[in-house]
Amino acid sequence: MTNMKVGIAADHGGFELNQIIQSFLLSLNYEVIDFGAYEKNDFDDYPDFVIPLSKAVAAMELEKGIAICGSGVGAAIAANKIAGVRASLITDHFSAHQGVEDDDMNLLCLGGRITGFAVARELVKVFLEAKFSGGEKYVRRLNKIKVLEK
Repeated sequence: MTNMKVGIAADHGGFELNQIIQSFLLSLNYEVIDFGAYEKNDFDDYPDFVIPLSKAVAAMELEKGIAICGSGVGAAIAANKIAGVRASLITDHFSAHQGVEDDDMNLLCLGGRITGFAVARELVKVFLEAKFSGGEKYVRRLNKIKVLEK
């Protein structure tokens, strides 16, 4: 049981995976905030959805976010332009939890055209269940990044 508030956003390249992930999150009792796209439009642009999601994550209106585009690369680039967001394209189980535990990753990026549905569900679950360790060396490293954001 969880009441964690999770945001999700996708362009046309991630639209189908977004629908799958939203249903999965709801089945696990997460509160899902959908930043769009709300319909498949081959001419939409991922920044239009990923940037509002990222701003909500940075403002701590959400505990974590999930951004999906065709490859996941563009979503990660856009998300990381927002100070306070620590986003990464994730394709493996280890990075899904290690990115949170060591780097306090708060936004998971997936590729709708490269990540299978079953793998995506596993990555999302591991990401959302992981907790930042708070270890001294990890905090020290994050503080160096925060300096760059000012």
